[in-house]
Parts: sequence; structure tokens; C-alpha cells
Amino acid sequence: MKKYILFFTFIVLSFALPLNAQNNYKVGENLKFRVHYSGLNAGFATIDVKEATLNGKSHYHIVGKGNSTGAVRAFFKVDDNYESFIDKTDLKPTKFIRNVVEGSYKRHQIYYFDHANKKAKVENKRDGTTKTETIPYDAQDLLSAFYSLRNANHATLKTGDYLNENIFLGDETLKFRLKVLGRETLKTKFGKIAAIKIRPYVQSGRVFKESESVTMWISDDDNLVPLKIKAGLLVGSLNADLNEYKNLKYPITFTK
Repeated sequence: MKKYILFFTFIVLSFALPLNAQNNYKVGENLKFRVHYSGLNAGFATIDVKEATLNGKSHYHIVGKGNSTGAVRAFFKVDDNYESFIDKTDLKPTKFIRNVVEGSYKRHQIYYFDHANKKAKVENKRDGTTKTETIPYDAQDLLSAFYSLRNANHATLKTGDYLNENIFLGDETLKFRLKVLGRETLKTKFGKIAAIKIRPYVQSGRVFKESESVTMWISDDDNLVPLKIKAGLLVGSLNADLNEYKNLKYPITFTK
């Protein structure tokens, strides 16, 4: 389960679609997800949208946190913190903090993005090293990619569409591919809702059973809120569901 039991480390954070001219989220938004691993309550993950000033510019400060709980925590401890500072002028990340403890796997890194020069400086806080990596002009971090997804125009997404994104992960840039599978009505704890079903193509053999092992549902509205994810792992399965939400920019409609 190394570094994959926590919900927002999962694939949703690596999705991004073409942007609208406006943001589909706002400061004060909160999302909370419940995670299950092979039927066990594995923990929760929260993502909050805050506001910050960095380098004299106004930024969205996205904070993602997750912890394992109960029986799962007894044999696999997870305490994760991710923070992304997204420049409001171009919606690209300026700074990204990754401070994670996942069993024996531990990382504490800070990325500083220089998009104009296609570079990113990576500070490794645990060993005191610093390195500079080359990045593509459209590089995102895990959280900024997620909020890039949230700015998509849901009405233009069609079944069979393929979308791609570049995610910088500290020592490499991963190219992710996403396919729109279609639309359906999804049952949730809040009621039924129109949803878009999507599939990221993941690397098989290391964590996931197959390249098509992950399926995700997002709300078919301007919010594009993640609602549910199912993933088949080499050992066990992962399921996560939206458990709470607050201060969405647009009304979200659930029916009985």
C-alpha cells in the first residue's frame, strides 16, 4: 500500500482539463472525503481553498491533508500534508509543499516554480539538499492540477474525449492521460446526482492491477466536484467518496 492508501494522493490530483476564463471554485471551499481500503475505514482527506500573498502577488492557497485511522492506522500510519500556492493571474503553481509520512515512506519537499524559464527548484528538507529540474511550460503540481480540473467547461466534455496533463513530482514530470467514459446518475450519501464518469490511465504492475484500474465520477455541473473513486490495486482495493462539502461557488443539486 506504500504511499497510495490516502485519497488525495490518488489519481484525481493528477487530472487537468482545458480552463475556462473564470474559476469554478472560491476561497473558503472545503471538501472532505472518506476512504476505504478493502472494506476497512482507512481514513479521511480534506482539501481547503484559502488565500495568500506570495512574492507580492495574490494566490489561492490550497491545503490538502489526510490521515489513516482505525484498524488501518494500526499497521499503516498516514499523516500527509500538501500545500499549493496558485497564482491568480495565470492559475499556475508558484510553490508546492509536500510533507508526507506513509508507513516507512517519508518525504518533506518544497518546490519553487519558475515557469518563464521552465525550471523548478526542489528543496529536500529531510537531507538538506537542493536541486533544480527542467519542467514543461504547462507543469502543474498535484493540487494545482486538481483545481485546473475544477476550471473545466463540463458542457464541452464528450464521451471518448482524451485529455492530457503534465504533473511535476519533484524529480520527474509525469504525463497523464484521461478518458471521458460518459455520463450517468450516481447515488451518493447526499442523494442522486448527474455525474461524468472518467478514467485515468495509470501505470500497471507497481501499484495498480491494470492501466485501466481506476474509475472516477465528478459532478456534471460547474463545480466539477469529485464524488467517487474506485481503484483496483495489486493488493486490495481503494474506494473513496465525498463525505462533506462547504462553500461551493455554485449550487450543487442532489435529488432523492
